[in-house]
Amino acid sequence: MIDYENKAVELLRNCREGVLSTVSKKFEGYPFGSFVTFITGPDRSVIFYASDIAQHTINIKNNSKACLTLFNLNEGDKQDSSRLSLLGDIKKIEDSSNEVSEKFVDFFPESAQYSKMHDFNFYKLSVNEARWIGGFGKIAWLDNSNWKNANPKWLKQEASMIKHMNDDHANSIISTLHAKKGLKDKTAKMLRLTIDGYYVLSKRDIHFIEFDEPCLNVKEYRKKLVELADKFRDYELI
Repeated sequence: MIDYENKAVELLRNCREGVLSTVSKKFEGYPFGSFVTFITGPDRSVIFYASDIAQHTINIKNNSKACLTLFNLNEGDKQDSSRLSLLGDIKKIEDSSNEVSEKFVDFFPESAQYSKMHDFNFYKLSVNEARWIGGFGKIAWLDNSNWKNANPKWLKQEASMIKHMNDDHANSIISTLHAKKGLKDKTAKMLRLTIDGYYVLSKRDIHFIEFDEPCLNVKEYRKKLVELADKFRDYELI
């Protein structure tokens, strides 16, 4: 189950698009599926940038229940591909700050133009249950304790932690990126933190560096960063 959990998190953090199923308002009781792009929150919530006139937004305002399905299709047998279904409720982020917008633009630069339109707002899917399919026979409902809303204690220190790493420990970020992704980039920068790892910006591409377990406070996060620095010291670029 731990292996399922880690692979599900890996898919979630590396995915940028999926199929959002909402409950139709126009055709009561029927599910309505639509293609969406998204980013993930510091916890495992999912954030969308949606127009008020989009059908799924209309549905959400009438019924918050939804399911987001992510997938990573194999080139061969599509039925043996990894999938993740996240069931939960979607609510408008009423106090959406510039920080939410900045995070979304980091991953989708083209979304900046939508901010000029008054009918676009941010919405968050708070996950209640997660269903993992890793291929034939690799199926399970995951323990939802780390999938439900979390409030990591390091959140208010995220900006200072990122600045500290980029200013004083850039070699660790670079060596970890090299070790985990096979990429050599002396200019790589830590971009965003999550409970499951952090995002790195490298030559306009964004990569996720995963942890083997969630980090919910500053002490846990620092310990994990030190572990990665020590583990991948041989991958430092000279």
